[in-house]
Amino acid sequence: MRDILVCLLVFGSLPFILRSPVNGVMMWVWISVMNPHTQGWGFATSFPFAALVAGATIFSMLVTREPKSVPWSPVTVVLLLFGAWMIVTLPFSLHFEQSVPLWSRVMKILLMTFVVLALVKTRAQVERLLWVLALSLGFYGFKGGIFTISSGGAYRVWGPEGTFIGDNNAIALALIMAIPLLYYLLTLTKRRLLRYLLLATILLSALAALGSYSRGGFVAIAAMGLFMVYKSRRRIAVGSALLLAAPLLLLFMPQQWVSRMDTIDNYELDASAQGRLNAWAMAYRLASDRLFGGGFEVYTPSVFAVYAPNPNAVHAAHSIYFQVLGEHGFIGLGLYLLLGILTWRTARWIIRTASERSEFQWAGDMAMAIQTSLVGFMVGGAFLSLAYFDVPYYLLCALVVTRRLMENHIDEQAAAARAAGGTGAPIPA
Repeated sequence: MRDILVCLLVFGSLPFILRSPVNGVMMWVWISVMNPHTQGWGFATSFPFAALVAGATIFSMLVTREPKSVPWSPVTVVLLLFGAWMIVTLPFSLHFEQSVPLWSRVMKILLMTFVVLALVKTRAQVERLLWVLALSLGFYGFKGGIFTISSGGAYRVWGPEGTFIGDNNAIALALIMAIPLLYYLLTLTKRRLLRYLLLATILLSALAALGSYSRGGFVAIAAMGLFMVYKSRRRIAVGSALLLAAPLLLLFMPQQWVSRMDTIDNYELDASAQGRLNAWAMAYRLASDRLFGGGFEVYTPSVFAVYAPNPNAVHAAHSIYFQVLGEHGFIGLGLYLLLGILTWRTARWIIRTASERSEFQWAGDMAMAIQTSLVGFMVGGAFLSLAYFDVPYYLLCALVVTRRLMENHIDEQAAAARAAGGTGAPIPA
């Protein structure tokens, strides 16, 4: 039944995609983030829904007359350079044949990121994108939170198998990133029932993140909470709400969860933590030796035998930063960090400009929510191999498009003021 439902939704969307490629963007984001086909039991689990929707979207993009142009900015230029650098590094991969499948997957994500940038043009479409992102992840938060309550926190929460967020640590980070987006959407919503559902999803997502037993997720949600209090216009109210909610959520967690979180302070005695440090050292030595890094598949015994302090402790990177460093060298890491910095500065520009112009309050609130989400990703990502997780790239799209909308609005107002004999206000730097 689930397989049939997913097929009906996807195939039923094709006429709407062919009518307007923006509909295809939303379907693509839904499929790539939520992976609804993984909730089936039969043929749908292996059907190429993403390729079907991507093909229909690109075809519609080419034949329809809707405006389509990438809003070029320092962010989008660096994103393009980062993708180009991964094309350059591929031939120098230590394990070329094994690297090609993941390289192909990453290229598809970047291609569709630029399709999103080219097609999403209005505030309504930006908010629609955030609804799709938040609810796609919120589905697993709602489901995982109920599972944590029903099991008394005795079992770990896992994400959909075979996806970026299938691992318990990855689903924890994804749910943490979803919480600020869900809260932003809650502030936009006037319908009481929907507000209650969003609030329940936020609380259940936080509980599911704890129920994943992810120590990195616990650190990320703590960092995100502190950032929310620091940046909020109502620090006392937000801080008080978090202080009240935290003990209530922790009440559902058993002693074994507390014991696992206690190992954060004793990382030198934890084999998993030591394995990560060994993988990080391997990535640094590999990048120091090879300008182009080692390619997408470097976490193998043969590579660790050459570059790792402990060649017998073979682990994945468990860090977005060391992952990019080991796979694409210092240039790749530099581009990745620069992309993050420029994305953050774009959000900061939106927040600052919105504080000076009341008509942009929605944009300021949205950018603050995305910044908070990115804090969770940057902190939690320090302990996870999720450098190519697509959600941050779609959040980047929302920020870039929103800034362009604001700049165009300010330009139009300035032009109207000049036409009326005024001087107009310059766009903030």
